[in-house]
Amino acid sequence: MNMKSTNGASTDKAILRRYLELPQPENKVMATYIWIDGTGENLRAKTRTVQREPKSPKELSWWNFDGSSTGQAEGSNSDIYLKPVAIFNDPFMLGRNKLVMCETYKYNKEPTSSNKRFGCEEAMKAAANQYPWFGLEQEYTLLDRDGWPFGWPKGGFPHPQGPYYCGVGASQALGRDIEEAHYKACLYAGINISGTNAEVMPAQWEYQVGPCEGIDAGDQLWISRYLLLRIAEEFGVQVSFDPKPIPGDWNGAGCHTNFSTQAMREPNGIEAIKEAIKLLEVRHKTHIKRYGRDNERRLTGRHETADINQFSAGIANRAASVRIPRPVCEEKCGYLEDRRPASNCDPYAVTDIIVRTVCLGEKDPEAIN
Repeated sequence: MNMKSTNGASTDKAILRRYLELPQPENKVMATYIWIDGTGENLRAKTRTVQREPKSPKELSWWNFDGSSTGQAEGSNSDIYLKPVAIFNDPFMLGRNKLVMCETYKYNKEPTSSNKRFGCEEAMKAAANQYPWFGLEQEYTLLDRDGWPFGWPKGGFPHPQGPYYCGVGASQALGRDIEEAHYKACLYAGINISGTNAEVMPAQWEYQVGPCEGIDAGDQLWISRYLLLRIAEEFGVQVSFDPKPIPGDWNGAGCHTNFSTQAMREPNGIEAIKEAIKLLEVRHKTHIKRYGRDNERRLTGRHETADINQFSAGIANRAASVRIPRPVCEEKCGYLEDRRPASNCDPYAVTDIIVRTVCLGEKDPEAIN
């Protein structure tokens, strides 16, 4: 694909490929450090050369960046540290090159406010004997450079929702090239992507990551988002994780979170699932605060969502806050689906509070008094 600038200059992917195919020295490996910036939603990345292929994040040294340019520090004390925490194969540079998920730390080696992974890992370690598993369903919307949904008539709207969910055809599946490229890239990187489908709103897609145990769920979802953003960049398309990208009679975008413990997965685990739902109901407002920005625009009680102000649960009910899938009810064991998290949520924050509520029995101060 050729990309043109406003002054007529252009880039050509065929020319780029010539250089990507150049042989790479045996003692040189590119490691792309990836982190969450001060918004808590956006990703940043930069690349360094290391002398050998890392097999573990512990083999990579800490690095730093200008936090004043990412909303994470003042200019007078701008250095923020990057701590490598997970590594993946790089589907862009190929070979021995790696993508590196990082935590961010302030000058005093304390976690930054956007570093939700630190607390999440503490919770996962405390609940390790319960073997918490997660499956994260990431919805997203493809946009043209002008911010209008990809493939929609300019200044207008496509036919109403109905034919687009899992749709096939040029007028139903808008942006399939990006979705399929992303699927293959996730598999190459080592992400446990388990599926994908076109969503209810045209130009909206979903993919699922999991099952993943503990902290791996957040690590893998963040890297999968990075891959999606990079691939869309190559097609000249934007990715939106806005929970309600188009107002009106169009579905929003969520990050439904499937969750189970070992007790839930064992025979008659339905009782543990029901108990977990009771615990989730008590902390509904606390969970909502950690489930993504602007989620009230999505959780309206319409378009397969529950009302943000009311907790509800049901079997096979996609308009509930928490759904028990029909097969789980029939088999009396399995998992629950928390449908409240927004597409722009931080998976570290979401998986953290679910484990703290269900596995560790944490309660809100007002509930204790």
